Amino acid sequence: MKLKKESNIKTSRRTFLKKLWAGLGIVAAIEVVAIGVNFLFQGRKDTIKPSEDYFIAGPVKDFAFNSVTPFRRGHFYLARLADGGFLALSLKCTHLGCSVSWDETNNQFVCPCHSSMFEINGNVISPPAPNALDTFPVIIESGIVKVNTNNKIERKRFQKEQETYSKV
Repeated sequence: MKLKKESNIKTSRRTFLKKLWAGLGIVAAIEVVAIGVNFLFQGRKDTIKPSEDYFIAGPVKDFAFNSVTPFRRGHFYLARLADGGFLALSLKCTHLGCSVSWDETNNQFVCPCHSSMFEINGNVISPPAPNALDTFPVIIESGIVKVNTNNKIERKRFQKEQETYSKV
């Protein structure tokens, strides 16, 4: 009888440990799944729709031909090309997303991370950047330049129809 009692205790202890390990395994699996789901859907804002409000850059006359003006708060550069057209270019390099800077001496954008270079219209001069800088829609109302920073447009290269012109 004494032997039987000890084997029941061992069996119940063994059963307890099996259930404990199974429970811990389930908790660990739930944590891994939660981390994976969080990683896959980070930054998504499905319930929030971007507003169509425009960032007001300023009067057309304030921007010289063939110039670039940074708008850090809006996360873009406003380029006025030699023909008078406007382009709002993203600050982010299309290679790895580093912030590009405008080199006025050489009249080009330069990425500090991997030395990609871009023309004033955003076209790639020197890789590894695969595409031209992204743009934002520009409108000109009553002589005021406005940029929709909620609607980034990815592009392969610059095309003339991407420019916005003042009718004045």
